[in-house]
Amino acid sequence: VALKRMLNFNVPPVKNSTGEPVWKVLIYDRFGQDIISPLLSVKELRDMGITLHLLLHSDRDAIPDVPAVYFVMPTEENIDRMCQDLRNQLYESYYLNFISAISRSKLEDIANAAIGANAVTQVAKVFDQYLNFITLEDDMFVLCNQNKELVSYRAINRPDITDTEMETIMDTIVDSLFCFFVTLGAIPIIRCSRGTAAEMVAVKLDKKLRENLRDARNSLFTGDTLGAGQFSFQRPLLVLVDRNIDLATPLHHTWTYQALVHDVLDFHLNRVNLEESTGMESSPAGARPKKKNKKSYDLTASDKFWQKHKGSPFPEVAESVQQELESYRAQEDEVKRLKSIMGIEGEDEGAISMLSDNTAKLTSAVSSLPELLEKKRLIDLHTNVATAVLEHIKSRKLDVYFEYEEKIMSKSTLDKSLLDMISDPDAGTPEDKMRLFLIYYVSSAQAPSENDLEQYKKALMDAGCNLAPLSYIKQWKAFTKMASAPTSYGNTTPKPLGLFSRVMNTGSQFVMEGVKNLVLKQQNLPVTRILDNLMEMKSNPETDDYRYFDPKMLRGSDSSVPRNKNPFQEAIVFIVGGGNYIEYQNLIDYIK
Repeated sequence: VALKRMLNFNVPPVKNSTGEPVWKVLIYDRFGQDIISPLLSVKELRDMGITLHLLLHSDRDAIPDVPAVYFVMPTEENIDRMCQDLRNQLYESYYLNFISAISRSKLEDIANAAIGANAVTQVAKVFDQYLNFITLEDDMFVLCNQNKELVSYRAINRPDITDTEMETIMDTIVDSLFCFFVTLGAIPIIRCSRGTAAEMVAVKLDKKLRENLRDARNSLFTGDTLGAGQFSFQRPLLVLVDRNIDLATPLHHTWTYQALVHDVLDFHLNRVNLEESTGMESSPAGARPKKKNKKSYDLTASDKFWQKHKGSPFPEVAESVQQELESYRAQEDEVKRLKSIMGIEGEDEGAISMLSDNTAKLTSAVSSLPELLEKKRLIDLHTNVATAVLEHIKSRKLDVYFEYEEKIMSKSTLDKSLLDMISDPDAGTPEDKMRLFLIYYVSSAQAPSENDLEQYKKALMDAGCNLAPLSYIKQWKAFTKMASAPTSYGNTTPKPLGLFSRVMNTGSQFVMEGVKNLVLKQQNLPVTRILDNLMEMKSNPETDDYRYFDPKMLRGSDSSVPRNKNPFQEAIVFIVGGGNYIEYQNLIDYIK
Protein backbone atom coordinates (compact mmCIF):
# COMPACT_ATOMS: atom_id res chain seq x y z
CA VAL A 1 0.00 0.00 0.00
CA ALA A 2 2.79 2.40 0.92
CA LEU A 3 4.64 1.74 -2.34
CA LYS A 4 1.54 2.25 -4.44
CA ARG A 5 0.89 5.49 -2.63
CA MET A 6 4.44 6.62 -3.37
CA LEU A 7 4.17 5.70 -7.05
CA ASN A 8 1.00 7.74 -7.17
CA PHE A 9 2.98 10.89 -6.21
CA ASN A 10 2.28 10.24 -2.51
CA VAL A 11 -1.47 10.49 -2.63
CA PRO A 12 -3.55 7.38 -2.03
CA PRO A 13 -4.62 5.87 -5.38
CA VAL A 14 -8.32 6.35 -6.05
CA LYS A 15 -10.11 3.03 -6.49
CA ASN A 16 -12.64 3.81 -9.18
CA SER A 17 -10.94 6.39 -11.37
CA THR A 18 -11.25 5.24 -14.95
CA GLY A 19 -8.79 7.84 -16.22
CA GLU A 20 -5.43 6.78 -17.60
CA PRO A 21 -2.70 6.84 -14.97
CA VAL A 22 -0.11 9.60 -15.25
CA TRP A 23 2.83 8.17 -17.18
CA LYS A 24 6.08 8.42 -15.25
CA VAL A 25 9.56 7.03 -14.83
CA LEU A 26 10.73 5.19 -11.72
CA ILE A 27 14.38 5.62 -10.72
CA TYR A 28 15.67 3.38 -7.95
CA ASP A 29 18.94 2.11 -6.49
CA ARG A 30 19.66 -1.53 -5.63
CA PHE A 31 18.02 -1.10 -2.23
CA GLY A 32 14.86 0.28 -3.79
CA GLN A 33 14.86 -2.49 -6.37
CA ASP A 34 15.03 -5.15 -3.65
CA ILE A 35 12.10 -3.59 -1.80
CA ILE A 36 9.86 -3.24 -4.85
CA SER A 37 10.60 -6.44 -6.75
CA PRO A 38 9.10 -8.98 -4.31
CA LEU A 39 5.93 -6.86 -4.05
CA LEU A 40 5.12 -5.39 -7.47
CA SER A 41 5.46 -7.09 -10.83
CA VAL A 42 6.39 -5.17 -13.98
CA LYS A 43 2.76 -5.45 -15.06
CA GLU A 44 1.53 -3.90 -11.80
CA LEU A 45 4.06 -1.09 -12.21
CA ARG A 46 2.78 -0.49 -15.72
CA ASP A 47 -0.80 -0.38 -14.45
CA MET A 48 0.33 2.40 -12.15
CA GLY A 49 1.73 4.37 -15.05
CA ILE A 50 5.42 3.40 -14.75
CA THR A 51 6.68 3.09 -18.31
CA LEU A 52 10.35 2.81 -17.48
CA HIS A 53 12.11 1.68 -14.35
CA LEU A 54 15.83 2.34 -14.26
CA LEU A 55 18.71 2.09 -11.84
CA LEU A 56 19.90 5.45 -10.59
CA HIS A 57 23.51 4.74 -11.49
CA SER A 58 22.88 3.51 -15.02
CA ASP A 59 23.26 5.71 -18.10
CA ARG A 60 19.89 7.36 -18.48
CA ASP A 61 18.73 9.53 -21.36
CA ALA A 62 16.86 12.77 -20.80
CA ILE A 63 13.06 12.43 -21.06
CA PRO A 64 12.17 16.07 -20.62
CA ASP A 65 8.37 15.84 -20.56
CA VAL A 66 7.89 13.10 -17.97
CA PRO A 67 7.74 13.24 -14.17
CA ALA A 68 10.27 11.01 -12.40
CA VAL A 69 9.71 9.23 -9.11
CA TYR A 70 12.94 8.46 -7.27
CA PHE A 71 13.13 5.73 -4.62
CA VAL A 72 16.64 5.52 -3.16
CA MET A 73 18.69 5.39 0.01
CA PRO A 74 19.97 8.82 1.12
CA THR A 75 23.63 7.95 0.54
CA GLU A 76 26.32 10.40 -0.50
CA GLU A 77 26.73 8.97 -4.01
CA ASN A 78 22.98 8.71 -4.64
CA ILE A 79 22.53 12.33 -3.73
CA ASP A 80 25.40 13.43 -5.96
CA ARG A 81 23.82 11.58 -8.82
CA MET A 82 20.41 13.14 -8.19
CA CYS A 83 21.98 16.60 -8.16
CA GLN A 84 23.62 15.74 -11.48
CA ASP A 85 20.20 14.73 -12.90
CA LEU A 86 18.84 18.11 -11.81
CA ARG A 87 21.72 19.91 -13.48
CA ASN A 88 21.26 17.91 -16.68
CA GLN A 89 17.53 18.60 -16.64
CA LEU A 90 16.67 14.97 -17.33
CA TYR A 91 12.99 15.04 -16.41
CA GLU A 92 10.02 17.35 -16.25
CA SER A 93 9.55 17.12 -12.49
CA TYR A 94 11.18 15.24 -9.64
CA TYR A 95 9.47 13.36 -6.82
CA LEU A 96 12.26 12.39 -4.45
CA ASN A 97 11.53 9.53 -2.06
CA PHE A 98 14.10 8.34 0.42
CA ILE A 99 13.91 4.77 1.68
CA SER A 100 15.22 5.86 5.05
CA ALA A 101 15.19 9.36 6.54
CA ILE A 102 17.53 11.89 4.90
CA SER A 103 19.67 14.15 7.04
CA ARG A 104 19.30 17.91 7.08
CA SER A 105 22.72 18.50 5.52
CA LYS A 106 22.07 16.19 2.58
CA LEU A 107 18.74 17.84 2.01
CA GLU A 108 20.58 21.15 1.80
CA ASP A 109 22.95 19.68 -0.80
CA ILE A 110 19.98 18.85 -3.00
CA ALA A 111 18.47 22.29 -2.44
CA ASN A 112 21.74 23.96 -3.45
CA ALA A 113 21.98 21.85 -6.59
CA ALA A 114 18.39 22.68 -7.47
CA ILE A 115 19.04 26.39 -7.06
CA GLY A 116 22.23 26.12 -9.11
CA ALA A 117 20.42 24.24 -11.86
CA ASN A 118 17.53 26.68 -11.73
CA ALA A 119 15.27 23.67 -11.12
CA VAL A 120 13.69 24.48 -7.77
CA THR A 121 10.18 24.56 -9.19
CA GLN A 122 10.67 21.14 -10.77
CA VAL A 123 11.39 19.38 -7.49
CA ALA A 124 7.78 18.62 -6.72
CA LYS A 125 8.01 16.66 -3.48
CA VAL A 126 10.61 15.27 -1.15
CA PHE A 127 9.52 12.42 1.11
CA ASP A 128 11.04 10.17 3.72
CA GLN A 129 9.26 6.91 3.04
CA TYR A 130 10.49 4.84 6.01
CA LEU A 131 10.40 1.69 3.92
CA ASN A 132 13.84 0.34 4.71
CA PHE A 133 12.82 -3.30 4.99
CA ILE A 134 11.90 -6.00 2.49
CA THR A 135 8.53 -7.73 2.70
CA LEU A 136 8.66 -11.29 1.42
CA GLU A 137 5.27 -12.57 2.58
CA ASP A 138 2.15 -11.03 4.07
CA ASP A 139 3.56 -12.05 7.41
CA MET A 140 7.31 -11.97 6.94
CA PHE A 141 9.95 -9.34 6.36
CA VAL A 142 13.75 -9.17 6.27
CA LEU A 143 15.93 -6.13 6.88
CA CYS A 144 17.98 -5.97 3.75
CA ASN A 145 19.56 -7.86 0.94
CA GLN A 146 22.33 -5.67 -0.49
CA ASN A 147 24.32 -5.34 2.71
CA LYS A 148 23.05 -8.36 4.58
CA GLU A 149 26.63 -9.30 5.45
CA LEU A 150 26.67 -6.15 7.56
CA VAL A 151 23.95 -7.38 9.91
CA SER A 152 24.57 -11.11 9.72
CA TYR A 153 25.15 -13.43 12.66
CA ARG A 154 28.84 -13.44 11.87
CA ALA A 155 29.09 -9.66 11.84
CA ILE A 156 27.47 -9.37 15.27
CA ASN A 157 29.38 -12.23 16.89
CA ARG A 158 32.88 -11.63 15.51
CA PRO A 159 35.35 -11.89 18.38
CA ASP A 160 37.37 -8.88 17.15
CA ILE A 161 34.46 -6.50 16.69
CA THR A 162 34.97 -2.93 17.89
CA ASP A 163 32.39 -0.91 19.80
CA THR A 164 31.91 1.52 16.94
CA GLU A 165 31.31 -1.31 14.47
CA MET A 166 28.76 -2.78 16.84
CA GLU A 167 27.01 0.61 17.13
CA THR A 168 26.79 0.84 13.35
CA ILE A 169 25.27 -2.62 13.07
CA MET A 170 22.75 -1.94 15.81
CA ASP A 171 21.79 1.40 14.23
CA THR A 172 21.26 -0.31 10.87
CA ILE A 173 18.96 -2.90 12.43
CA VAL A 174 17.08 -0.31 14.47
CA ASP A 175 16.59 1.93 11.44
CA SER A 176 14.88 -0.91 9.57
CA LEU A 177 12.73 -1.94 12.52
CA PHE A 178 11.74 1.70 13.07
CA CYS A 179 10.70 1.95 9.41
CA PHE A 180 8.68 -1.22 9.83
CA PHE A 181 6.66 0.22 12.72
CA VAL A 182 6.17 3.58 11.01
CA THR A 183 4.71 1.70 8.04
CA LEU A 184 2.53 -0.42 10.33
CA GLY A 185 1.46 2.72 12.13
CA ALA A 186 1.77 1.03 15.51
CA ILE A 187 3.94 1.45 18.59
CA PRO A 188 4.89 -1.97 19.93
CA ILE A 189 5.55 -3.13 23.44
CA ILE A 190 9.07 -4.53 23.32
CA ARG A 191 10.39 -7.60 25.12
CA CYS A 192 13.94 -8.89 24.80
CA SER A 193 16.43 -11.23 26.42
CA ARG A 194 19.02 -9.64 28.72
CA GLY A 195 22.72 -9.35 28.03
CA THR A 196 22.47 -10.02 24.30
CA ALA A 197 22.64 -8.09 21.06
CA ALA A 198 18.83 -8.25 21.10
CA GLU A 199 18.87 -6.11 24.23
CA MET A 200 21.03 -3.47 22.52
CA VAL A 201 18.53 -3.34 19.67
CA ALA A 202 15.63 -3.01 22.12
CA VAL A 203 17.22 -0.13 24.03
CA LYS A 204 17.98 1.80 20.85
CA LEU A 205 14.61 1.13 19.26
CA ASP A 206 12.77 2.15 22.42
CA LYS A 207 14.76 5.40 22.48
CA LYS A 208 14.09 6.12 18.82
CA LEU A 209 10.33 5.48 19.09
CA ARG A 210 10.18 7.50 22.30
CA GLU A 211 11.95 10.50 20.75
CA ASN A 212 9.67 10.39 17.75
CA LEU A 213 6.53 10.31 19.91
CA ARG A 214 7.76 13.23 22.01
CA ASP A 215 8.29 15.35 18.91
CA ALA A 216 4.63 16.16 18.57
CA ARG A 217 5.00 18.30 15.46
CA ASN A 218 6.79 15.67 13.44
CA SER A 219 5.64 12.47 15.02
CA LEU A 220 5.21 9.70 12.48
CA PHE A 221 2.61 7.96 14.58
CA THR A 222 -0.24 10.45 14.49
CA GLY A 223 -3.67 9.69 13.10
CA ASP A 224 -3.21 9.78 9.35
CA THR A 225 -0.80 6.85 8.90
CA LEU A 226 -1.72 3.97 6.65
CA GLY A 227 -2.12 1.45 9.41
CA ALA A 228 -4.08 3.76 11.70
CA GLY A 229 -7.09 2.09 13.12
CA GLN A 230 -5.80 -1.28 12.10
CA PHE A 231 -4.13 -1.87 15.45
CA SER A 232 -5.26 1.21 17.29
CA PHE A 233 -7.21 -0.52 20.06
CA GLN A 234 -4.48 -3.00 20.74
CA ARG A 235 -0.77 -2.67 20.37
CA PRO A 236 1.42 -5.40 18.97
CA LEU A 237 4.13 -7.15 20.95
CA LEU A 238 7.64 -7.08 19.51
CA VAL A 239 9.76 -9.99 20.68
CA LEU A 240 13.46 -9.47 20.05
CA VAL A 241 15.29 -12.78 20.26
CA ASP A 242 19.01 -13.32 19.98
CA ARG A 243 20.13 -15.96 17.52
CA ASN A 244 22.42 -17.46 20.15
CA ILE A 245 19.54 -18.87 22.17
CA ASP A 246 19.16 -21.59 19.56
CA LEU A 247 21.90 -22.41 17.10
CA ALA A 248 20.69 -25.91 16.29
CA THR A 249 17.62 -24.88 14.28
CA PRO A 250 19.42 -22.76 11.65
CA LEU A 251 21.89 -25.62 11.08
CA HIS A 252 19.11 -28.20 10.92
CA HIS A 253 18.29 -29.89 7.63
CA THR A 254 14.66 -29.41 6.88
CA TRP A 255 11.73 -31.25 5.38
CA THR A 256 9.15 -28.64 4.37
CA TYR A 257 8.94 -27.23 0.87
CA GLN A 258 9.81 -23.56 1.30
CA ALA A 259 12.57 -24.22 3.81
CA LEU A 260 14.08 -26.89 1.54
CA VAL A 261 14.00 -24.59 -1.47
CA HIS A 262 15.81 -21.98 0.60
CA ASP A 263 18.31 -24.49 1.99
CA VAL A 264 19.33 -26.37 -1.16
CA LEU A 265 18.52 -24.05 -4.08
CA ASP A 266 19.52 -20.51 -4.95
CA PHE A 267 16.51 -18.70 -3.48
CA HIS A 268 16.59 -14.96 -2.77
CA LEU A 269 13.82 -12.40 -2.44
CA ASN A 270 11.22 -15.00 -3.48
CA ARG A 271 13.00 -15.86 -6.70
CA VAL A 272 14.59 -19.25 -7.25
CA ASN A 273 17.35 -19.68 -9.84
CA LEU A 274 17.76 -23.14 -11.32
CA GLU A 275 20.23 -24.64 -13.70
CA GLU A 276 18.24 -26.83 -16.03
CA SER A 277 19.85 -30.20 -16.56
CA THR A 278 19.69 -30.77 -20.29
CA GLY A 279 18.61 -34.38 -19.98
CA MET A 280 20.79 -37.41 -20.51
CA GLU A 281 21.18 -37.36 -24.30
CA SER A 282 24.88 -37.84 -24.90
CA SER A 283 26.65 -35.34 -27.06
CA PRO A 284 28.93 -36.78 -29.76
CA ALA A 285 32.39 -37.57 -28.49
CA GLY A 286 34.64 -34.54 -28.38
CA ALA A 287 31.75 -32.10 -28.57
CA ARG A 288 31.70 -29.35 -25.98
CA PRO A 289 29.34 -30.15 -23.13
CA LYS A 290 26.05 -28.32 -23.51
CA LYS A 291 25.80 -25.15 -21.51
CA LYS A 292 23.20 -25.47 -18.77
CA ASN A 293 20.27 -23.13 -19.11
CA LYS A 294 19.66 -20.87 -16.17
CA LYS A 295 16.01 -20.40 -15.36
CA SER A 296 14.49 -18.27 -12.67
CA TYR A 297 11.04 -18.59 -11.18
CA ASP A 298 9.16 -16.26 -8.87
CA LEU A 299 7.37 -17.93 -6.00
CA THR A 300 4.75 -15.35 -5.10
CA ALA A 301 1.65 -14.77 -3.04
CA SER A 302 -0.51 -15.17 -6.13
CA ASP A 303 0.81 -18.70 -6.71
CA LYS A 304 -1.94 -20.75 -5.07
CA PHE A 305 0.01 -23.98 -5.09
CA TRP A 306 2.97 -22.34 -3.34
CA GLN A 307 0.76 -20.66 -0.76
CA LYS A 308 -0.96 -23.92 0.02
CA HIS A 309 2.08 -26.18 0.12
CA LYS A 310 5.10 -24.11 1.11
CA GLY A 311 4.79 -25.42 4.66
CA SER A 312 4.06 -29.03 3.71
CA PRO A 313 6.50 -31.92 4.08
CA PHE A 314 8.23 -32.56 0.77
CA PRO A 315 6.59 -35.94 0.01
CA GLU A 316 3.17 -34.29 0.16
CA VAL A 317 4.34 -31.61 -2.23
CA ALA A 318 5.56 -34.16 -4.75
CA GLU A 319 2.25 -35.96 -4.51
CA SER A 320 0.25 -32.75 -4.94
CA VAL A 321 2.24 -31.67 -7.98
CA GLN A 322 1.50 -35.08 -9.44
CA GLN A 323 -2.23 -34.75 -8.74
CA GLU A 324 -2.35 -31.26 -10.24
CA LEU A 325 -0.58 -32.58 -13.31
CA GLU A 326 -3.10 -35.39 -13.72
CA SER A 327 -6.07 -33.08 -13.30
CA TYR A 328 -4.53 -30.75 -15.87
CA ARG A 329 -3.94 -33.58 -18.34
CA ALA A 330 -7.64 -34.29 -18.11
CA GLN A 331 -8.23 -30.72 -19.23
CA GLU A 332 -5.52 -30.66 -21.85
CA ASP A 333 -7.87 -31.84 -24.57
CA GLU A 334 -10.10 -28.96 -23.54
CA VAL A 335 -7.22 -26.54 -24.16
CA LYS A 336 -6.64 -28.00 -27.62
CA ARG A 337 -10.36 -27.76 -28.35
CA LEU A 338 -10.52 -24.13 -27.20
CA LYS A 339 -7.50 -23.24 -29.27
CA SER A 340 -8.94 -24.79 -32.38
CA ILE A 341 -12.31 -23.05 -31.85
CA MET A 342 -10.39 -19.82 -31.80
CA GLY A 343 -8.41 -20.77 -34.83
CA ILE A 344 -5.07 -20.56 -33.11
CA GLU A 345 -2.75 -23.49 -33.30
CA GLY A 346 0.57 -23.77 -31.56
CA GLU A 347 1.45 -21.64 -28.61
CA ASP A 348 0.57 -18.18 -29.83
CA GLU A 349 -0.96 -16.74 -26.72
CA GLY A 350 -0.82 -13.19 -28.04
CA ALA A 351 -3.57 -14.03 -30.48
CA ILE A 352 -5.90 -15.01 -27.67
CA SER A 353 -6.17 -11.53 -26.30
CA MET A 354 -6.67 -10.05 -29.78
CA LEU A 355 -9.92 -11.87 -30.39
CA SER A 356 -12.95 -10.23 -28.95
CA ASP A 357 -15.63 -11.82 -31.03
CA ASN A 358 -18.58 -12.20 -28.72
CA THR A 359 -20.12 -15.43 -29.82
CA ALA A 360 -20.84 -17.51 -26.75
CA LYS A 361 -18.29 -20.14 -27.67
CA LEU A 362 -15.50 -17.67 -27.99
CA THR A 363 -16.42 -15.83 -24.84
CA SER A 364 -16.16 -18.97 -22.78
CA ALA A 365 -12.97 -19.99 -24.54
CA VAL A 366 -11.39 -16.60 -24.02
CA SER A 367 -12.24 -16.65 -20.34
CA SER A 368 -11.22 -20.22 -19.54
CA LEU A 369 -8.11 -20.54 -21.68
CA PRO A 370 -5.86 -18.03 -19.87
CA GLU A 371 -6.84 -19.67 -16.60
CA LEU A 372 -5.85 -23.11 -17.86
CA LEU A 373 -2.60 -21.83 -19.31
CA GLU A 374 -1.75 -20.18 -15.99
CA LYS A 375 -2.46 -23.45 -14.24
CA LYS A 376 -0.12 -25.20 -16.64
CA ARG A 377 2.59 -22.61 -15.99
CA LEU A 378 2.40 -23.18 -12.23
CA ILE A 379 2.48 -26.96 -12.62
CA ASP A 380 5.58 -26.75 -14.81
CA LEU A 381 7.20 -24.35 -12.38
CA HIS A 382 6.65 -26.59 -9.36
CA THR A 383 7.57 -29.73 -11.28
CA ASN A 384 10.93 -28.14 -12.06
CA VAL A 385 11.52 -26.73 -8.60
CA ALA A 386 10.45 -29.90 -6.80
CA THR A 387 12.55 -32.07 -9.11
CA ALA A 388 15.59 -29.91 -8.37
CA VAL A 389 14.95 -30.26 -4.64
CA LEU A 390 14.46 -34.01 -4.99
CA GLU A 391 17.81 -34.38 -6.75
CA HIS A 392 19.48 -32.82 -3.72
CA ILE A 393 17.54 -34.96 -1.28
CA LYS A 394 18.54 -38.13 -3.08
CA SER A 395 22.14 -37.32 -3.82
CA ARG A 396 22.81 -36.02 -0.30
CA LYS A 397 20.43 -38.32 1.64
CA LEU A 398 18.84 -35.27 3.21
CA ASP A 399 15.89 -37.33 4.47
CA VAL A 400 18.33 -39.37 6.55
CA TYR A 401 20.01 -36.22 7.88
CA PHE A 402 16.72 -34.61 8.74
CA GLU A 403 15.49 -37.65 10.65
CA TYR A 404 18.78 -38.21 12.43
CA GLU A 405 19.09 -34.57 13.52
CA GLU A 406 15.52 -34.59 14.81
CA LYS A 407 16.46 -37.57 16.95
CA ILE A 408 19.54 -35.80 18.29
CA MET A 409 17.59 -32.64 19.05
CA SER A 410 14.84 -34.55 20.83
CA LYS A 411 17.32 -36.78 22.69
CA SER A 412 15.87 -40.02 21.29
CA THR A 413 17.94 -43.13 20.84
CA LEU A 414 20.00 -43.17 17.67
CA ASP A 415 19.87 -46.21 15.43
CA LYS A 416 23.24 -45.53 13.88
CA SER A 417 26.40 -44.02 15.33
CA LEU A 418 27.24 -40.44 14.48
CA LEU A 419 30.69 -41.58 13.40
CA ASP A 420 29.15 -43.88 10.79
CA MET A 421 27.04 -41.02 9.44
CA ILE A 422 30.09 -38.79 9.10
CA SER A 423 32.20 -41.51 7.52
CA ASP A 424 29.55 -42.63 5.01
CA PRO A 425 30.99 -41.42 1.70
CA ASP A 426 27.56 -41.53 0.02
CA ALA A 427 25.72 -39.38 2.51
CA GLY A 428 25.87 -35.65 2.06
CA THR A 429 28.43 -32.98 1.30
CA PRO A 430 31.16 -31.99 3.78
CA GLU A 431 28.92 -29.09 4.78
CA ASP A 432 25.99 -31.44 5.53
CA LYS A 433 28.27 -33.49 7.78
CA MET A 434 29.56 -30.42 9.56
CA ARG A 435 26.03 -29.19 10.18
CA LEU A 436 25.05 -32.56 11.60
CA PHE A 437 28.03 -32.65 13.93
CA LEU A 438 27.49 -29.07 15.11
CA ILE A 439 23.86 -29.86 15.95
CA TYR A 440 25.06 -32.83 17.97
CA TYR A 441 27.64 -30.66 19.70
CA VAL A 442 25.25 -27.81 20.45
CA SER A 443 22.47 -30.12 21.67
CA SER A 444 24.50 -32.48 23.84
CA ALA A 445 24.23 -31.93 27.58
CA GLN A 446 27.91 -32.54 28.17
CA ALA A 447 30.50 -32.01 25.49
CA PRO A 448 32.15 -35.18 24.11
CA SER A 449 35.40 -36.23 25.79
CA GLU A 450 38.66 -35.01 24.25
CA ASN A 451 39.27 -38.51 23.02
CA ASP A 452 35.95 -38.82 21.25
CA LEU A 453 36.27 -35.32 19.89
CA GLU A 454 39.59 -36.21 18.25
CA GLN A 455 37.94 -39.17 16.55
CA TYR A 456 35.10 -37.02 15.27
CA LYS A 457 37.53 -34.38 14.08
CA LYS A 458 39.53 -36.94 12.17
CA ALA A 459 36.39 -38.33 10.54
CA LEU A 460 35.24 -34.82 9.63
CA MET A 461 38.61 -33.97 8.15
CA ASP A 462 38.66 -37.20 6.18
CA ALA A 463 35.26 -36.22 4.84
CA GLY A 464 36.74 -32.93 3.64
CA CYS A 465 35.15 -30.63 6.23
CA ASN A 466 36.45 -27.24 7.23
CA LEU A 467 36.83 -27.38 11.02
CA ALA A 468 36.69 -23.61 11.63
CA PRO A 469 32.99 -23.67 12.61
CA LEU A 470 33.71 -26.28 15.27
CA SER A 471 36.30 -24.18 17.05
CA TYR A 472 33.81 -21.28 17.10
CA ILE A 473 31.03 -23.46 18.51
CA LYS A 474 33.42 -24.85 21.13
CA GLN A 475 34.12 -21.37 22.45
CA TRP A 476 30.49 -20.43 22.10
CA LYS A 477 29.42 -23.38 24.17
CA ALA A 478 31.95 -22.62 26.88
CA PHE A 479 30.67 -19.05 26.97
CA THR A 480 26.95 -19.47 26.99
CA LYS A 481 25.30 -19.52 30.32
CA MET A 482 22.71 -21.73 28.75
CA ALA A 483 25.25 -24.52 28.43
CA SER A 484 24.06 -25.99 31.70
CA ALA A 485 20.53 -26.37 30.42
CA PRO A 486 20.47 -27.12 26.72
CA THR A 487 17.38 -25.97 24.89
CA SER A 488 14.80 -28.71 24.77
CA TYR A 489 13.04 -29.39 21.51
CA GLY A 490 10.30 -31.60 22.94
CA ASN A 491 10.69 -35.34 22.57
CA THR A 492 9.06 -36.05 19.28
CA THR A 493 10.62 -37.47 16.20
CA PRO A 494 9.19 -37.68 12.72
CA LYS A 495 7.45 -40.96 12.00
CA PRO A 496 8.37 -42.60 8.73
CA LEU A 497 5.30 -43.77 6.84
CA GLY A 498 7.01 -46.52 4.96
CA LEU A 499 8.83 -45.68 1.75
CA PHE A 500 7.34 -43.55 -0.94
CA SER A 501 6.92 -46.18 -3.54
CA ARG A 502 3.38 -47.06 -2.56
CA VAL A 503 2.27 -43.46 -2.28
CA MET A 504 3.42 -42.53 -5.74
CA ASN A 505 1.97 -44.41 -8.63
CA THR A 506 4.43 -45.65 -11.18
CA GLY A 507 3.52 -43.01 -13.73
CA SER A 508 4.79 -40.28 -11.44
CA GLN A 509 7.17 -37.52 -12.47
CA PHE A 510 9.07 -38.02 -9.26
CA VAL A 511 11.14 -41.10 -8.76
CA MET A 512 11.04 -41.35 -5.01
CA GLU A 513 12.55 -44.76 -4.42
CA GLY A 514 14.45 -44.95 -1.20
CA VAL A 515 13.44 -41.50 0.01
CA LYS A 516 11.76 -41.75 3.39
CA ASN A 517 8.21 -40.54 3.65
CA LEU A 518 8.58 -38.61 6.88
CA VAL A 519 5.67 -36.88 8.51
CA LEU A 520 6.24 -33.98 10.85
CA LYS A 521 4.88 -33.87 14.34
CA GLN A 522 3.96 -30.45 15.60
CA GLN A 523 6.37 -29.23 18.22
CA ASN A 524 7.33 -25.71 19.16
CA LEU A 525 10.88 -24.56 18.52
CA PRO A 526 12.59 -22.36 21.13
CA VAL A 527 11.67 -19.12 19.33
CA THR A 528 8.03 -20.16 19.17
CA ARG A 529 8.01 -21.15 22.84
CA ILE A 530 9.42 -17.77 23.82
CA LEU A 531 6.75 -16.02 21.78
CA ASP A 532 4.05 -18.19 23.33
CA ASN A 533 5.19 -17.35 26.88
CA LEU A 534 5.32 -13.62 26.17
CA MET A 535 2.10 -13.38 24.17
CA GLU A 536 0.04 -15.41 26.58
CA MET A 537 1.73 -13.87 29.64
CA LYS A 538 2.79 -17.27 30.92
CA SER A 539 5.33 -17.41 33.68
CA ASN A 540 8.34 -19.44 32.60
CA PRO A 541 11.99 -19.38 33.70
CA GLU A 542 13.00 -19.12 30.03
CA THR A 543 11.37 -15.71 29.63
CA ASP A 544 10.71 -14.35 33.11
CA ASP A 545 13.70 -12.05 33.11
CA TYR A 546 13.03 -10.64 29.65
CA ARG A 547 13.12 -6.85 29.73
CA TYR A 548 9.96 -4.87 29.09
CA PHE A 549 9.88 -1.58 27.17
CA ASP A 550 6.89 0.57 26.46
CA PRO A 551 7.92 3.59 24.38
CA LYS A 552 4.60 5.30 25.18
CA MET A 553 5.13 5.28 28.94
CA LEU A 554 6.90 8.26 30.45
CA ARG A 555 10.42 7.46 31.49
CA GLY A 556 11.14 6.65 35.07
CA SER A 557 10.70 2.95 35.34
CA ASP A 558 12.37 0.33 33.28
CA SER A 559 10.51 -2.39 35.02
CA SER A 560 10.46 -5.82 33.63
CA VAL A 561 6.99 -6.06 35.09
CA PRO A 562 4.54 -5.93 32.22
CA ARG A 563 1.92 -3.22 32.64
CA ASN A 564 -0.54 -5.02 30.53
CA LYS A 565 -1.89 -8.29 31.88
CA ASN A 566 -4.00 -9.29 28.90
CA PRO A 567 -2.63 -11.63 26.25
CA PHE A 568 -1.54 -9.95 23.02
CA GLN A 569 -3.44 -10.42 19.78
CA GLU A 570 -0.61 -9.40 17.43
CA ALA A 571 3.08 -10.03 17.63
CA ILE A 572 6.20 -9.39 15.63
CA VAL A 573 9.17 -11.68 16.19
CA PHE A 574 12.58 -10.48 15.14
CA ILE A 575 15.70 -12.60 15.48
CA VAL A 576 18.89 -10.57 15.80
CA GLY A 577 21.44 -12.50 13.76
CA GLY A 578 18.93 -13.97 11.35
CA GLY A 579 15.84 -16.15 11.43
CA ASN A 580 15.05 -18.84 8.92
CA TYR A 581 12.17 -20.52 7.14
CA ILE A 582 12.04 -23.42 9.60
CA GLU A 583 11.22 -21.00 12.41
CA TYR A 584 8.86 -19.00 10.20
CA GLN A 585 6.94 -22.16 9.37
CA ASN A 586 6.94 -23.25 13.00
CA LEU A 587 5.39 -19.92 14.05
CA ILE A 588 2.72 -20.20 11.37
CA ASP A 589 1.85 -23.72 12.51
CA TYR A 590 1.71 -22.48 16.09
CA ILE A 591 -0.78 -19.76 15.13
CA LYS A 592 -2.98 -22.27 13.36
